[in-house]
Amino acid sequence: MADEKYPSIKDMTFKEASVELEQIVRSLEAGDLELEESLERYTRGVELLKSLRERLTGAEQKVRVLLDATNEAAPTTDTASAPATAFIDE
Repeated sequence: MADEKYPSIKDMTFKEASVELEQIVRSLEAGDLELEESLERYTRGVELLKSLRERLTGAEQKVRVLLDATNEAAPTTDTASAPATAFIDE
């Protein structure tokens, strides 16, 4: 929805979009809006939610890639083969 009433979702931070979505949900739950305003806000909320989900998916993929890279580079240590009583007598 390219509307001058709302900032561009692409230009918003994740937090800004989340806060706006929360405000929209609260205003819709209050039930004080006219039908047209409710539909407009609902539409905006759906767009915000879609953007937030896409951003989360992208962030999750980045974390997975980083974790995979970290796990592959980490040296493996086999502590299972070490005797449990190695230093008891010392």
